[in-house]
Amino acid sequence: MKERLPLWLQEWLGVIVPTGQVLLILLAAWLLHALVRRIVRRVSARHSLPPEMSIGARRILGFIVYAAALLLILERLGVSGTVLWTAFTGFAAVGAVAFFAAWSVLSNIFCTLLIFTTRPFRLHDHIELLEGGDKPGLRGRVIDINVIYTTLEDTGPQHAGAVLQVPNNLFFQRTVRRWRGVPPAAALPGGNAEAPQPGP
Repeated sequence: MKERLPLWLQEWLGVIVPTGQVLLILLAAWLLHALVRRIVRRVSARHSLPPEMSIGARRILGFIVYAAALLLILERLGVSGTVLWTAFTGFAAVGAVAFFAAWSVLSNIFCTLLIFTTRPFRLHDHIELLEGGDKPGLRGRVIDINVIYTTLEDTGPQHAGAVLQVPNNLFFQRTVRRWRGVPPAAALPGGNAEAPQPGP
């Protein structure tokens, strides 16, 4: 039957047919999305679901409908679904690995911003990170705060003068005890002097 058509029309069939199929897929996806939205709206009204759940369900189902339509369109244009799925899973795996690898660094950078804005301690303050309750933890004088670490000069009697680099996100996971200007009693000679009062 194709041979009976004019030559110029035969040349355009390779463009017209896929374009028509793409338009039909888009129309079907639009109609299906409208139907899904109506169904979700009726179910939400009948069962008095919260608006947040209704909006979330509509967005998720809409994403699924249009993602399926995109895959069908690409398949009609000659792109293999297996190749697409392999590429997608590969990019997702690389993205997940990169995210988890960078999560610790990003967390420390964000906590640095919080330290500078909320000011839980300042340079030259004497601080102690409590492990839990009143258990002793890391303590020292703050001598530097950078993007990743806060540097403490150890004021303990055994390691006096040593330097501790504490990740900034640790200050938001533990209780911080702070003194201003005067070192804690345990760092004083003998370690049995009366402890100064923590700063506000």
